[in-house]
Amino acid sequence: MINWGIIGCGNVTELKSGPAFKKVADSDLIAVMRRDAVKAADYASRHLVSKWYSDADKMMAEAGVNAIYIATPPSSHLEYALAALEKGFNVYVEKPVTRNADEARAMAAAVKQSNAKLTVAHYRRAVPMFLMVKDLLDKQKIGEVRTVQIRMWQSRKPKLIAESEANWRVLPEFSGGGYFHDLAPHQLDLMLYYFGEPEKYHGFSLNQSASTQADDHVCGQIQFKNKVVVNGSWCFNVAESLTTDTCEIIGTKGKITFPFFGNYVSWKTDTEDETVTFKHPQHIQQPMIEKIVAYFKNEGPNPCSIDEAVVLMDIMDSFTKTK
Repeated sequence: MINWGIIGCGNVTELKSGPAFKKVADSDLIAVMRRDAVKAADYASRHLVSKWYSDADKMMAEAGVNAIYIATPPSSHLEYALAALEKGFNVYVEKPVTRNADEARAMAAAVKQSNAKLTVAHYRRAVPMFLMVKDLLDKQKIGEVRTVQIRMWQSRKPKLIAESEANWRVLPEFSGGGYFHDLAPHQLDLMLYYFGEPEKYHGFSLNQSASTQADDHVCGQIQFKNKVVVNGSWCFNVAESLTTDTCEIIGTKGKITFPFFGNYVSWKTDTEDETVTFKHPQHIQQPMIEKIVAYFKNEGPNPCSIDEAVVLMDIMDSFTKTK
């Protein structure tokens, strides 16, 4: 049995992940921790979790858990992961795995020195909609892929972003950057999942609106070793009427189109013009958690390793740091 303890039971754990730990076979959520004791107790009461704490070390020492889910802001991911790994706990870390690639490499080094396991929460790898895209690509439904165009244009207060009291997502010391650091890991990780190892990447970012401390416009390009080229544009200061979330994968025989935060996949070739609409799982991370539980029990592979996340963070750093 994988007995979980959550460090940071905030908004993301309410529906996307938290309840799934109790619904997956051979898995249970037995403890939660949040620095605000009142909120920790409230979460435990509402989700029928037997133990709650306001101190992570105390939870790990007393609760009887053997796996830790880290769902705090990225600024504390490394600290909590190192502590859990040192105690021998298997770890599931929210995305972005850290604020930058250097922190991700430090986490990877700790995993190599530990007997414990670690998986990163790039959970779209297990969601049926995105698995369909991979299947279409594997079957070469649109021929050989030539280019991918990602457009994520949102207003200054994106509806895709979960609300938080402090809005830490636009405080670089907590998030690593701005809204790009919150949303792009899902998008860029899928590119790595679909197309493999990148050969080179570069980009730039700037703060156009100066409405927060974080850059709100990011552009980047990736060339993969299989010669696929990805172009990405992320802007978080457009008019509400102009918001978009699209990915177009262009091949020699057609194209695949889908949103990263929507529920359909379309493909068009000379002979087909199809759209499939999906109903996502109630708890969007549950398919990933099923794979993680199997991995922790030595019954399956790691669905997303820290080494893969290091590559992702290298790409994000190259898009957002001045060289």
